[in-house]
Amino acid sequence: MHNAPAIVILGNTSLATARRIQALYPQAEIHGLRGRVEGVEQPYDDFGDTLRELYRRDTPIIALCAAGIVIRTLAPLLQSKGAEPPVLAVAEDGSAVVPLLGGLGGVNRMAREIAAALDVAPAITTSGELRFGTCLLNPPAGYALADIEQGKRFVSDLLGGETVRIEGDAPWLAKARLPVDDRAGRVIHISPADRPASGTELLIHPRVVMALVDSMEGDTAATVRAGLTGAGLAPLSLACLLAPCGRMSDAQLPRAAEALGVPLRFIADDPALPALNQQVGGIRLFVSPEPVDPAAIGQARGRLTVVGLGPGAAEFMVPAAKLALQQAEDVLGYETYVKMAGPFRPEQVLHCSDNREELQRARHAFELASSGRAVVVVSSGDPGVFAMAAAVLEALEASSDPLWQAVDLQIFPGVSAALATAARAGAPLGHDFCILSLSDNLKPWDIIELRLEHAAAADLALAFYNPISRARPWQLGRALEIVAGHRSGDTLVVLGRDIGRPGETLTLTTLAELRPEQVDMRTMVIIGSSTTRRFPRQDGGAWVYTPRSYP
Repeated sequence: MHNAPAIVILGNTSLATARRIQALYPQAEIHGLRGRVEGVEQPYDDFGDTLRELYRRDTPIIALCAAGIVIRTLAPLLQSKGAEPPVLAVAEDGSAVVPLLGGLGGVNRMAREIAAALDVAPAITTSGELRFGTCLLNPPAGYALADIEQGKRFVSDLLGGETVRIEGDAPWLAKARLPVDDRAGRVIHISPADRPASGTELLIHPRVVMALVDSMEGDTAATVRAGLTGAGLAPLSLACLLAPCGRMSDAQLPRAAEALGVPLRFIADDPALPALNQQVGGIRLFVSPEPVDPAAIGQARGRLTVVGLGPGAAEFMVPAAKLALQQAEDVLGYETYVKMAGPFRPEQVLHCSDNREELQRARHAFELASSGRAVVVVSSGDPGVFAMAAAVLEALEASSDPLWQAVDLQIFPGVSAALATAARAGAPLGHDFCILSLSDNLKPWDIIELRLEHAAAADLALAFYNPISRARPWQLGRALEIVAGHRSGDTLVVLGRDIGRPGETLTLTTLAELRPEQVDMRTMVIIGSSTTRRFPRQDGGAWVYTPRSYP
């Protein structure tokens, strides 16, 4: 399975077309040349290096430039026709769509999709697909080609004038424009049998086999392969690995499914499956009369991922969080943060709630995930810093539901507001520091004052979250009084508002000059230690940092 496509552009003249293509593939990121293109998800410095790295990572590439540029750029990497991602060249104005590479990876399908979205005709040149109306070397879901090299020779024979007959059930071939003759010497054989293809045969395996793991010790994948061989079934006929719901937490199962290259599904103890084919150890094989859709059987292990969006700019979000959002079926969070996490596909379900409903949101996330869905809970900044990770774990600890305990829970970090603001200013948190929330919604104010006293007395740099609000208008002033009892008035203070978002502002002041009126809930307050320093920048501003050594 390929990654989400990358849309690569060289200038702003291509941006409108790129956005139209992005609407077709919402999880695709636009890569734009730094200095020429503004407001894209992935700025880059070198076109060639970027394209080659995307190709190496098996990322489909949609390049809005001349086809020749793409060909010359990727030429050194072109070795195996069967192991390449789709690569397309699209005219800057969207007037042409040219599939270049990845015929076995669905490039022609993508070309048709993009061309339809741009209202043009795709420039498909694949001889077999043009003549027969289907790519015999890239069967649809539910079928797998037994031998690609044999397949190439077979298609070449058909293009050379040979006729063909079809044996086995393959409804998708009925729509193709094949030279069918019941007396033909060439045959397309649809069969799950484990055997080599003959010289005049195109062997396609329908994915009709399911392997149920009742109980297993040792190498599960090897046992499944042995069971398939013993039953005379081709490994490529395996559609999915099944296991009872009670084994969702078994770490060996996903490893086995990955090794076998099939989905893992969990089913009830008494499954309604086709007749038993063979049993090998703790493995039972079932054969369906038609290709199996794994998504229609049982459920996947539910996955709940808690991610941090960083300060707001897409380039500051960690890749693991982006991938989790791409794969999510449900996304939960405070409405502002959910919008920041987009764009989303139409089928992704968004569950927006008030910022004060953290525990209810966490419980809702577990209910969704325990039903087998892929769920993401979003936080701004880092999810473990005054955010949703703690709420999710609190909800899990309080639950006795075994389905919640079986959910695959992961927490991915993000760039916290304190670190984002510090990076804009320089390095004011370059030595020991303390992060405090001034909100007394979940802890008493006297605890906050006690911690402030100790942190200020310890000469730690301080970062204040939730510094002030209409409901809490006086706490920041009191906090500054406490700090002033331990710091001089010329102690440096950095105020970062909406850092990483449109309209961000960075203000450098001192403890004596700072007034609570300068701060709101969207402001990060960083108060330096006694050693924090500043020096001029060439642009007229100043760098602020706290030295790593102490005087």
